[in-house]
Amino acid sequence: MAVDIIDRSKLSGLIPEPVTREIIQGAVTESAVLRMARRLPNMTSKTQTLNVLDALPTAYFVNGEATTGAADSKASLKKTTNMAWDKKKIYAEEIAVIVPIPEAVLDDSDYDIWSQVRPRLQEAFGKVIDAAILYGTDKPTSWREGLVPSATTANAVVTATSDIFKDIMGEGGVIAKVEESGYIPNGVMAAIQMRAKLRGLVDKNGQPIFKTDMQGDTRYALDGMSMYFPVNGAFDPEESLAIVGDWSQLVYAIRQDMTFKIFDSGVVQDPTTGNILYNLMQNDMVALRAVMRLGWEIPNPINAYNAGLENAFPFAVYEPAGG
Repeated sequence: MAVDIIDRSKLSGLIPEPVTREIIQGAVTESAVLRMARRLPNMTSKTQTLNVLDALPTAYFVNGEATTGAADSKASLKKTTNMAWDKKKIYAEEIAVIVPIPEAVLDDSDYDIWSQVRPRLQEAFGKVIDAAILYGTDKPTSWREGLVPSATTANAVVTATSDIFKDIMGEGGVIAKVEESGYIPNGVMAAIQMRAKLRGLVDKNGQPIFKTDMQGDTRYALDGMSMYFPVNGAFDPEESLAIVGDWSQLVYAIRQDMTFKIFDSGVVQDPTTGNILYNLMQNDMVALRAVMRLGWEIPNPINAYNAGLENAFPFAVYEPAGG
């Protein structure tokens, strides 16, 4: 007796290649970090090496012109210098998600399954990517420390006080922290709660410091930098109210091998508790598993400004009081 299963060949039309590419792009859009970071060419293997400038050349004045005297001749000789590069590696690690789908949905030919599944896939990938890069949450062991822990190590953290304007815009504020490391910040990622804090800032006359246009969309900006407020659930306001930095210094690369596999038997467990969430056979469901791989790094090369600084870092964190 033949066994009827929904295998990959029967559902190949459900996940065509253009849709695969669309989901990859959607995951990048859904991720706040990948939207602001700088994308490198796709990786061709598990690892990719970045050559990062580690020592700068030095130029000198030549003391006069060469003459017949031996001492004068030595003084006019041109000096030499060198440069050095360090190596940092990007490791492509796997990210996966399982989407259980009732078989009744698949049987309904008038139902656009991808219009429902696609945004959930994109959201799930974006959330796990952001949490790992920003805070190191559930990160692979090969990945570097998260952005916020790295900024803490570099002492690039400002704790919130009652003077929010000074915390952000003043000397010693979160923007200045980035500038002190020799970088020009170009973007702000902030918790949704920061919107109300900015709207509530007033001057001595009670006038709003950050004015808005009541007739158009309100676009938030700090010192000319655009602000982005993630809504995928990865940004933790208890860890950081805002992250300011030169986002071109956060780079990532995708290993273009997103794959799908469909199962019609087995169980789906809660990864935290181990409890069975779905029994595919008993619940008349199939499960779509999506996998992609990517890696990231902060090259943080030495520059002419921070060559003599310790712990120079292109990002700074605005943390809540008591954070």
